[in-house]
Amino acid sequence: MDVTALTPEQRDARLALDVERLLRFGRKHKLIKELDEIVARNTLLDLLALPAPSEEKLPKENPETPAALLDEMVELSAQKGLLDGSVDQYRINFETRLMGALMPRESEVCKKFKKLYDKKGAKAATDWFYDLCVVTNYIRTAQIAKNIQWNTDTPYGELEITINLTKPEKDPKTIALERLQPKSGYPACMLCKENIGYAGRINFPARQTHRIVPVNLAGQQFYLQYSPYAYFHEHCIMLHESHKPMEMDRQTLAEIFDFVAQFPHYTCGSNADLPIVGGSILSHSHFQGGRYVFPMQKADVAVPMTDVRYPGVRAGILNWPVSAVRLVGRSSQQLQNVANNILTAWRNYSDESVGILARTGDTPHNTVTPILHYDEKDGFILDLALRNNRTSEEFPDGIFHPHKEYHNIKKENIGLIEVMGLAILPARLKTQGAEIADILCGKAANTSRSEGSDLAVHADWIDSLIAKYGTALSESEANKVVKEEIGVVFSHVLENAGVFKQDKDGQEAFVRFMNSVGFKKA
Repeated sequence: MDVTALTPEQRDARLALDVERLLRFGRKHKLIKELDEIVARNTLLDLLALPAPSEEKLPKENPETPAALLDEMVELSAQKGLLDGSVDQYRINFETRLMGALMPRESEVCKKFKKLYDKKGAKAATDWFYDLCVVTNYIRTAQIAKNIQWNTDTPYGELEITINLTKPEKDPKTIALERLQPKSGYPACMLCKENIGYAGRINFPARQTHRIVPVNLAGQQFYLQYSPYAYFHEHCIMLHESHKPMEMDRQTLAEIFDFVAQFPHYTCGSNADLPIVGGSILSHSHFQGGRYVFPMQKADVAVPMTDVRYPGVRAGILNWPVSAVRLVGRSSQQLQNVANNILTAWRNYSDESVGILARTGDTPHNTVTPILHYDEKDGFILDLALRNNRTSEEFPDGIFHPHKEYHNIKKENIGLIEVMGLAILPARLKTQGAEIADILCGKAANTSRSEGSDLAVHADWIDSLIAKYGTALSESEANKVVKEEIGVVFSHVLENAGVFKQDKDGQEAFVRFMNSVGFKKA
């Protein structure tokens, strides 16, 4: 529909009809009941500056999500002057505000979740909560579907590659508007519980559709929520009730184990607690998880090991680019004891022969990234990735961080999700990858070394690809090659993050560390 061709009267009539379509969607998905519908309708009429509801007949339709309908309502509202439609963040915030009129209260969500958990179990509770987040467009499935995904074979198994197109890139107008925003400390960060129902601003997303449910983990109050831009299926976040920094200690391990004990169908992991090797939000204690099997979880044990003090625990060094130890057992307590032994030893472990220093002065460098899931056959399976955040003159961004020759593909920190073998790569690679494929199939000249070229960041990489493949590939071959080579670069990025390298010296050093904890080769 060309909304620009509508008269103001036609536009308002369409908006009023869309309100009724949205209310019908809400009733169908049990977001609102009969009396709630009156309140929701009046709220939407107010937001849209409409004098009265529509009396037109509703069209026949049965959408799975309200995304397309909300898009139309936002566009009509922008034409009406209710928002600046040229700014993506204003559009997203207004759309969220509209959908917020149909949301159940936080207390109602918590009550329903607990009732389902108690009567039907953890999976029934999370199924309902996840569906609520999808049908309210909090989880943006339409945008997530635009992401480009593929797998790449490597010596460590298949790695999963995603070019993330979900979050809109900031345009110059948005950046300029952000500069004009007054500083605000509310909410303290995007994970704080105060985000529930928050209206948002140009530099902070609206959260009227955001809901969380309380979960007690090892005596600490956490809240379970889902990620609006899910990087994998049922991507969830467990956030501490207080805005306190990330920590990695025995208590953290206990909290992770408690979560998986309560939700055994979910994987749970934590970013490390130090900069460079941690995630993007180190200021708020949280875990991530979901109903998903990651490439790391499919990795084989390369070196089986045993600690005679813990006969119920199977252990080993993984065949994985990020140096990781796997612990398997049915006793949660025994696994936590072993994991804490490894963490405690690693905190103070140095091996200068392979460039590992536990401290520089009073600055600590060693920590771990733990990932836990439950298997009916084997019990708890914990993978501990060993991390070190030391920098040097040669590697100012981090010695065990993506090295400069790979920054054209991945420059950001390697956090929990990527440690597990799922790459989250920048949206620019969609266009740049297509342009590089055109070079490899002879459709376009290599302009990467021309002034102002958007391919300049890839110049050395493109030269190496031309040397390897030439410029006479078919179009399909060229696109396949670019994807494969991006995946190979990601495998090298993960190797960069590995503290014990994939060579004889590195792997022997890994075994020495495990010996220092009390493990022997099985």
